[in-house]
Amino acid sequence: MANHHNNLLQLTYIRTVTLFGQSAAILFALYVLQAELNVWILASTLAALALMNLATYARLRSGWPVTEPEFFTQLVADVVLYGCLLFQTGGATNPFIFLLLVPLIICSATLSQRFSLMMGGLVIGIYSSLLFYFIPIIEADSRHQHALLNLFDLHITGLWINFLLTVGVVTWFIVRMRQSMDRQQERLEEEREKRIHDQQLLSLATMAAGTAHELGTPLSTLRVLVSELKAERGDDPELQEDLDLMRQQIDACSERLQQFSRSVREEQASQRLEPFDDILEDVIEQWMIQRPDVTYHLIMESSGATPVIRNSTSLSQSILNILNNAADAEPKDIEVSLNWNDNNITLLIHDQGPGLSLEAHDNLGKPFVSTKGRGLGIGLFLTATTLARYDGSVRLYNHPDGGTLTEVIIPRSKQND
Repeated sequence: MANHHNNLLQLTYIRTVTLFGQSAAILFALYVLQAELNVWILASTLAALALMNLATYARLRSGWPVTEPEFFTQLVADVVLYGCLLFQTGGATNPFIFLLLVPLIICSATLSQRFSLMMGGLVIGIYSSLLFYFIPIIEADSRHQHALLNLFDLHITGLWINFLLTVGVVTWFIVRMRQSMDRQQERLEEEREKRIHDQQLLSLATMAAGTAHELGTPLSTLRVLVSELKAERGDDPELQEDLDLMRQQIDACSERLQQFSRSVREEQASQRLEPFDDILEDVIEQWMIQRPDVTYHLIMESSGATPVIRNSTSLSQSILNILNNAADAEPKDIEVSLNWNDNNITLLIHDQGPGLSLEAHDNLGKPFVSTKGRGLGIGLFLTATTLARYDGSVRLYNHPDGGTLTEVIIPRSKQND
């Protein structure tokens, strides 16, 4: 159900303009045209419009959504009050008769067809009745002959002024309504994308947990088989060395699975404030242990105080994923650049690999989409998810000098909260 809160707020602005405009028109009719008007009745109608506007503004301060029927009722009240003003100021001969079109156009632009048809019927009924039932502004007697001679010219001029005002108000209001609807649509699209993203992440976590559980059995089997082979072939030193290496790899896999099961509990406890350059150096140190074939050079450019952010296991793993992606593309001559200013922390990683294809560039960040033939396609997806928690982002570009440039941006604001 659409919330017409912003539409009703814009309507209060239009009422304010109408109040000042109608007050000025009534003063003009009284003192320039010397019209015979019932000032008290007109003042009461304008006061009712002003009180309704104040009550509407007070209502908007509450958290309750503005529904279609409520917004339609507000527009109906406007039409009725405008009709009362026009009845007392010449009816259909009043050049401001087109004021009745404003609520109709707003209704047509924002509400459903049913309400638009009801509003159209109400406006036609009020306009038609004002053709026959109204209080004339000027009586045709000898005292006002001089005014009657100029009344037609004033009427045409008034129609022109009213047309300009109506066009301006309606155009402004419709543009604001359209902008509000566009923003609402954008929010809906963002929520939809976030829901899809969360579902993908939940599916990935479920599959990862199931896979980790299932891998425990074959690893235990392999450990038993390695022990039996060591006992049977104890006279072969070369085989014993290979079996020891295999046992180390099995133990490493088991430890990794156990660490995975503990990661959720340790995530919150592991968060701590650390300078970002120290975080990067620790990750690079771990990276060099995993990838001894990598050669790189690190460039740090500072502007202002050293950035301090809340570190976590997932953040370090995200940076490690990006570094591993660069090493998978080309392990030699990787350039890692870190710089910061008062607003952002920027990490740039330039590898000398083949770069990104157009298809890969369009699908980056989506789960199970990989630029590597042997990749699972989840590293960059998890990295983007982690950086989003820091209001950060990761983007990949084809570098002009060849290879891929990975850009990580983390805003410094609120990172210490």
